[in-house]
Amino acid sequence: MISLLSKNDKIFVAGHKGMVGSAICRALQKKGYRNILKASREDLDLANIYDVRNWYKEHKPDVVILAAATVGGIQANNNFPVDFLLNNLKIQNNVIETSWRSDVKRLLFLGSSCIYPKLSNQPIKEEELLTGSLEPTNECYALAKITGIKLCMALKKQYNFDAISLMPTNLYGPGDNYHPTNSHVLPAFIRRFVEASERGDKVVTCWGSGLPMREFLHVDDLGDACVFVLEKWQPSVDEIQYLNVGTGIDLTIKELAEEVSIATNFSGKIIWDKSK
Repeated sequence: MISLLSKNDKIFVAGHKGMVGSAICRALQKKGYRNILKASREDLDLANIYDVRNWYKEHKPDVVILAAATVGGIQANNNFPVDFLLNNLKIQNNVIETSWRSDVKRLLFLGSSCIYPKLSNQPIKEEELLTGSLEPTNECYALAKITGIKLCMALKKQYNFDAISLMPTNLYGPGDNYHPTNSHVLPAFIRRFVEASERGDKVVTCWGSGLPMREFLHVDDLGDACVFVLEKWQPSVDEIQYLNVGTGIDLTIKELAEEVSIATNFSGKIIWDKSK
């Protein structure tokens, strides 16, 4: 199958310094793409529409990958809902609209598996979108991502703008965020157990019951998936224009904690705080 991309395309990776964006850059370079456009926050404020428009006029990207976002774990989502909703809406609207108005030939929007209802059928299929209520703790982030998907679909329907979306499962890998309160579960566990092991703690307390299931994907596998769909996947306006990306394998949070405890040589006891 002929690639939908050219090795000469100017490919703008918005959010190239983040865990996802840097993995996408690695995947592009591995496939021989060398004309990768990058912009730091100091050079381009994606939340400022005038900055975005001026940057596009100067650099004229052919392909855009939107990996920039305000992200965080359960506590961050729960404590800063305005940031997660407003910042992401600004970034998405500015980049997607400017890409369309600038005649970008392909756009890839990165969403999140949290777009699906809290009580989705398992395994979660793309058709589950908007069939039920969202998980309250990350509702604002999910609403922003759903809006981005729907904007891409609307532009495809009304203007035939070639925009597609991917919904990755929980990610891990180089460039992850190990903040003590704002990180996702896997890096949070790694930091917690490493520090507990180094201090010689006898107990580590984790949130919840440990029973919820999670699926994890290495970020470099997501990077490969992004390049693959950009090269090969072009759905019609009548088809679903967003795809889930994962391994199809999940495990309980308790199993994850136990795996991390072993890897970090923690020999104490794990206690579960069911009030969280």
